[in-house]
Amino acid sequence: MARFTLPRDIYHGKGALEVLKTFEGKRAMICTGGGSMKRGGFLQKVEAYLKEAGMEVELFEGIESDPSVETVMKGAEVMQKFEPDWIVAIGGGSPIDAAKAMWIKYEYPETTFEDMCKVFGLPKLRTKAKFCAISSTSGTATEVTAFSIITNYEKGIKYPIADFEITPDVAIVDPELAHTMPKKLVAHTGMDAMTHAVEAYVSTANCDYTDPLAIHAIEMIMDNLVKSYNEDMEARDAMHNAQCLAGMAFSNALLGIVHSMAHKTGAVFADQGAHIIHGAANAMYLPKVVAFNAKDPVAKQRYGVIADYMHLGGANDDEKVDLLIKYLRKMNDDLNIPHSINHYGADGLPAEQGFVPEEVFLERLHDIAANALLDACTGSNPRQPSQEEMEKLLKCCYYDTEVDF
Repeated sequence: MARFTLPRDIYHGKGALEVLKTFEGKRAMICTGGGSMKRGGFLQKVEAYLKEAGMEVELFEGIESDPSVETVMKGAEVMQKFEPDWIVAIGGGSPIDAAKAMWIKYEYPETTFEDMCKVFGLPKLRTKAKFCAISSTSGTATEVTAFSIITNYEKGIKYPIADFEITPDVAIVDPELAHTMPKKLVAHTGMDAMTHAVEAYVSTANCDYTDPLAIHAIEMIMDNLVKSYNEDMEARDAMHNAQCLAGMAFSNALLGIVHSMAHKTGAVFADQGAHIIHGAANAMYLPKVVAFNAKDPVAKQRYGVIADYMHLGGANDDEKVDLLIKYLRKMNDDLNIPHSINHYGADGLPAEQGFVPEEVFLERLHDIAANALLDACTGSNPRQPSQEEMEKLLKCCYYDTEVDF
């Protein structure tokens, strides 16, 4: 038996925020990030609408990018005191992911972070609060997914929390919020969405319910991402829908080793002065993983189907896979994303000399590969890599060399 789970209600289109006026409850806690939602006036709107609905409102602001375990515990503590019956998270993936983890700790105060990381092992939520997610970026789609990514900075590892219990009750997908995104964020979140759709389509857990969502998301991203990056706001609106469809697909079909590798390389070089931003990591690794997975006949055929829907040409599946890889690399060029870790600058842009020195990368390679193999996303990848293969694949991602194994 398989399961397909989405938020009960998804409100989309311009002005969708107004639905908050109709929410029923006594207290709402709003969780948000560094300030872009306040600068755009959206945070104030959310607060006003919830108050109009008759609720007392508490704000938890300043959730950082790549939220930490400490931030989660701090937010949960505030929830314990305030006792909200609605948790409303607004912003990019980080505040929404952090709020999901806070929600677990609020409902079950004795839960440890280690307990949260047991895949599909959470107790029943909604004993104290419901959850509404309002996305401002067009990539993570955490507003419709059963996932949350939290970083343990002591270990330098990002951990996915995966359970249908943390699928929000309500998602608000209002494209006006995405108009605030700077160009680099458009690029990185957009390639995160593309990776979600491609990985969901070839995942071993794909099904008839997820395939149409993944394919249509790919078509929409192909048509709109580069235009959105170049400030076409109609395309920006379309991308906000496309990433949400990709999220519906991967939340149910799961992901693959592009994400496993991105999770385990994201924060591991923080002592070198920067993170590898999640969406950029996905963009760099996706073409390499397509080449690796295409050695599996079923995955190769499914990549061929993706190439067909993208009208890339090719007389057979081998040619189609090559054309798909070329197309993804060209997208990275168009979006000013590097092709490899050794050219990944501390600002997330292509650099002659990346911020991760070769000797540091090689020294940590064994552990990064071992941790990637243990990641929650690895199990549904169509080709299961060995430790040696994972190390070789990561080297290809560092040096931008061909995957021929």
